[in-house]
Amino acid sequence: MKEFVYNCVSLSEEDFTQGRVLFETWKPVARYAWDAGIAIGRYLRELKNGRLIGVHCPNCGRVLVPPRMFCQDCFVPIDGFVPLQDTGTVVTFSICYIRWDMVRLEHPLIPAVIAIDGASPGMGILHLLGEVKPEDVRIGMRVRAVWKPAEERVGAITDIRYFKPIE
Repeated sequence: MKEFVYNCVSLSEEDFTQGRVLFETWKPVARYAWDAGIAIGRYLRELKNGRLIGVHCPNCGRVLVPPRMFCQDCFVPIDGFVPLQDTGTVVTFSICYIRWDMVRLEHPLIPAVIAIDGASPGMGILHLLGEVKPEDVRIGMRVRAVWKPAEERVGAITDIRYFKPIE
């Protein structure tokens, strides 16, 4: 069996400065565009207008939120947008004293999955709860969206500041 021997030579800074090594530096222009698509694009436009929407499956009758272009149960196309209430029920929640970037918080964030009224069971959105003490949060708690003022909305889920308990 023949043995291969590789002769490795390290490059020095001088090799580069004296042009003994051909190299090129450049700054890439990394432009990109993001398209939300038909269903989420409409959802975001409605959020900017202070409204929640879903879609109605013509086959199984489920109302899905956030909207999508096909039913993941029936695999049929969906194009029937329906208005939804900005109220719902807390399905699950967490009390977080450490932010996503590992910063300790004096006052906790309370993310929750909220089943939106008018949507089918199992459909909901993840958002923050506000105007509630951590010890008062419970599964089954009724909540309502607190919207940013219209002039501050940009067409994002953060156009809803948080959900607060319905008294």
